[in-house]
Amino acid sequence: MISHLYSRFCQTLPVPEGSTRLLVAFSGGLDSTVLLVLAAQFAREHGLGLRALHVHHGLSPHADEWIAHCETVSQQLAVTLIVERVQLVRGNGESLEAQAREARYRCLTTHMGEGEWLLTAHHQDDQLETLLLALKRGAGLRGLAGILPSQPFAGGLLLRPLLDISRSELAEVAATLPYGWVEDESNRDVSYDRNFLRQELIPRLKARWPAMAQTASRTMAICAEQEALLEELAEQDWHLAGEGEALHIAALQPLSPARRNNLLRYWIRRQGGEMPSREQLNRLWQEVALARGDANPQLNWGKQSCRRFQERLYLVAPDLQPCQQVLPLTTGEVISLPDGLGTLLLRRQTGGEGLLRLPRGDESLSVRFQVVPGTMLKPVGRAGSRRLKKLLQEYGVPSWQRGRIPILYYGDQVAAVVGLFVCDGFLAQEEGLRCEWQAARLAPVMPESGDLD
Repeated sequence: MISHLYSRFCQTLPVPEGSTRLLVAFSGGLDSTVLLVLAAQFAREHGLGLRALHVHHGLSPHADEWIAHCETVSQQLAVTLIVERVQLVRGNGESLEAQAREARYRCLTTHMGEGEWLLTAHHQDDQLETLLLALKRGAGLRGLAGILPSQPFAGGLLLRPLLDISRSELAEVAATLPYGWVEDESNRDVSYDRNFLRQELIPRLKARWPAMAQTASRTMAICAEQEALLEELAEQDWHLAGEGEALHIAALQPLSPARRNNLLRYWIRRQGGEMPSREQLNRLWQEVALARGDANPQLNWGKQSCRRFQERLYLVAPDLQPCQQVLPLTTGEVISLPDGLGTLLLRRQTGGEGLLRLPRGDESLSVRFQVVPGTMLKPVGRAGSRRLKKLLQEYGVPSWQRGRIPILYYGDQVAAVVGLFVCDGFLAQEEGLRCEWQAARLAPVMPESGDLD
């Protein structure tokens, strides 16, 4: 029986290269135990490195016993086991299910190597659970497509080679193996949505329609194909409407509402934003994109905000405030900017445009975000001086970014507004300093893939 399952397992995986390594998410449960056994055989036959990762959530009184079991199984299979302990917070408004899932993904991300394959034990019954949960949420095609068999993850690939295999098939195989498995008592708690489906609803559905899981998988595969087509269409529209991370409103207006919403979702997703509801997406268009010309509209949802500037839409963090800090700066040293603004590096360079002259001995270097009110600045190549507010308007800086752009000081003199201009008197002729600002983006959203086994 294990040989037949192994054949199906191998058929789902890409062709490995000699440098490919495998990382298995290993809870010690039935599903992930079978997965680890299959992965161990695959790694031996192909000469690949293999590790297993077990996350200790501290939720069960038996969690330490599970570690001991996982260590025993890993030793028997000659697999290196990594154990990570995480701390979850009760009563903070976020479900323990969601916290545990995010913690697992963080651990897995930390241990993923470049080009490595992460294998998880999602199976056919998990797909059915995911479909029912997506229907409960009112999800669109992306949600109804369910758990993907393969997707990029943390510089490598996240693979789920058991998706076409039912839980009952895995149980039959597990019963023939000498390793045993752990049972998480929380799986019997039907207050959790996924457990309610698993314990109460799905058995009744499968009793009435035995092929329910298989037919649901086919439906989800069709949804995944249609979602892929929508993604291709959005990419085409993005090439016409996108500029940097902004979206031109004029390019959105000729599109049908469905196609426009598809592009808006794509734009939000590519920046790692939290997806708005259908009502919020409609408000984004009506209240932000189509607001009167002299307005400064803003729509907040989740941990992001949609704003408009010069007929473009931007996705930013909500409630941005001007920065007041003064940070010392040393040539060749990367510094972290406050409030998630990224990093700054000042390095020496010979040749090239826009270099700053080397500072004199009495000129200390610092980064600030404000100038003294009334200060006049003269960018190199400009005929006259302007106040900073006026210059930022001329350079097309959105209002919410003013007071959040690094300003390089030599002593008490403004030498440059980073990324925009060098001030007159501070331009290098040959050898000088290059100021590199790596702006931060919104935090990426974890893949929508259901709980790891």
